[in-house]
Amino acid sequence: MLEKIDQLRERATADLQAVNDPEALEQFRIQYLGTKGGLKALMGLMKDVPKDQKRDFGQNANALKQELTAAYEDKKANLGETSAQASGHGPLLDITEPPAPPVMGRRHIISQTIDELIEVFARMGFDHAEGPEVEDDYHNFVALNIPETHPARDPLDNFYLSDPFGPNPTLLRSQTSTVQIRVMEQTAPPVRIISTGRVYRPDEHDATHYSMFHQVEGLYVDKHVSMVDLKSTLIQFAKAMFGQDADVKLVPSYFPFTEPSAELYVKMDLGKGLEWMEIGGCGMVDPAVFEHVGYDPEAWTGFAFGLGIERLAMRKHNIQDIRWLFENDVRFLRQF
Repeated sequence: MLEKIDQLRERATADLQAVNDPEALEQFRIQYLGTKGGLKALMGLMKDVPKDQKRDFGQNANALKQELTAAYEDKKANLGETSAQASGHGPLLDITEPPAPPVMGRRHIISQTIDELIEVFARMGFDHAEGPEVEDDYHNFVALNIPETHPARDPLDNFYLSDPFGPNPTLLRSQTSTVQIRVMEQTAPPVRIISTGRVYRPDEHDATHYSMFHQVEGLYVDKHVSMVDLKSTLIQFAKAMFGQDADVKLVPSYFPFTEPSAELYVKMDLGKGLEWMEIGGCGMVDPAVFEHVGYDPEAWTGFAFGLGIERLAMRKHNIQDIRWLFENDVRFLRQF
């Protein structure tokens, strides 16, 4: 039985030396290494090998298999290189060839929108400010004149990080208006800033709601600031973001930190002609907010506004589902 292994080795070695083209090499593979080849048939003889020779036979058969497989791969590589050189194409792998250029990434559509907002308001004299995402009850509610009985303070409508009924609990901020409070605490008027960033509310995810989203807040405090200044600012913003056809109207509303308050509507083309679309809230800063930060409400007035950045991006780029912005599907993100 051991002699059969040597015989197969001699025959296969001779046949492989005679191979000089890919077709003949494939025939060699089928004859010796294929599922019905010589090595397979050799292993089938194991049942007839005497018990005391089975170990030696198996070891030698496996060694032959490895030997022929390695010889086959070497021959295959040599034939491929020879064929390429003969055709004038050089070696199969040209290590001097420059690599393929890397696939370049791009800024996320939300980041692009934030950059555009910062640039638009910077042209109107607004500085950019940021603040912490983990806030305390005072900055998120109290200083913004939101009473304890207001629905916005419900523990079920916020991500509290400590006992909501304890002293000054912490939570993930529910609005970027907290940045306005922090800026006014540290800055004497006049103040003209916008703040951008993530906010968190436990909303159920659907096409228009998400538990984490982005806001841009604006604040202007100076002497003799009026609703005329607010509307003029928002008109300039709308035309810069949505084109010269964009128009603005303010619809009376209520917010605890502004008085009077309004909802901001922008007229834009939503695919069915020009329509009014609500994109945020605004109003004159309530005197109680000034008192919390040490501003004299008799000497200073101001306006504030808050806009949803996702809503702006979705309307500007005709995005139908807010969840697409956070799924990180590159096929979607490459469109922007």
